[in-house]
Amino acid sequence: MKKLCIGTALLFMGLFSFAQQRDPKAKAILDAASEKFKSYQTVTATFAYASQNAQGKVMAKKNGTINMKGDKFNISFGNNKIFSDGKTVWNYDPSSKEVTVNNANKSESTITPQKLFTDFYSKDFMYVMGNDSKVAGKPVHIIIMQPIDKNKAFSRLYLAVDKAAKTIASATIVEKNGNRTVYSVGSLKANPPLADAQFSFDQAKYPGVEVVDLR
Repeated sequence: MKKLCIGTALLFMGLFSFAQQRDPKAKAILDAASEKFKSYQTVTATFAYASQNAQGKVMAKKNGTINMKGDKFNISFGNNKIFSDGKTVWNYDPSSKEVTVNNANKSESTITPQKLFTDFYSKDFMYVMGNDSKVAGKPVHIIIMQPIDKNKAFSRLYLAVDKAAKTIASATIVEKNGNRTVYSVGSLKANPPLADAQFSFDQAKYPGVEVVDLR
């Protein structure tokens, strides 16, 4: 699993001006990563999650796996699981033996796992180039992003894009209170065989689970 190694580079990124609004160089890098991901029929990836307080202390760490196929996805995150067949989303919490069911939100403002790897930046963010850095020893571009909607809970998003692979290596979300959430992409496999059935919650495999249908 790759580990985030950006280090002190992020300390200076808050000083960058967004006068350029949407930096053409940053857009070209984002577009290239988006187009590469869109060329895949299916994707399986591992990732690491870490939350830090404003002082840099790590509060929580988890590893996960995500599978994507078209608008479908499933995520294993610690012991929790999320399934979506593109129409319905099931959130399974084994600690409470409960699965919550909702309709999939297809509005443009909703960020799905697929959008995080493709064109989430096109309308909702301003962005500029940051200083180049390294993730897991590999050179990456750093793109500093700011949400247009000032009501968002976060003020900055630092996206690391692998220079050679043209894929997203990590994302660091900085909240207005200074807390940070870091997602680091580990292995990424393109076009593995994925059956449609694995993107729906099969209640028969989870006996005794309470279903909370919020649709």
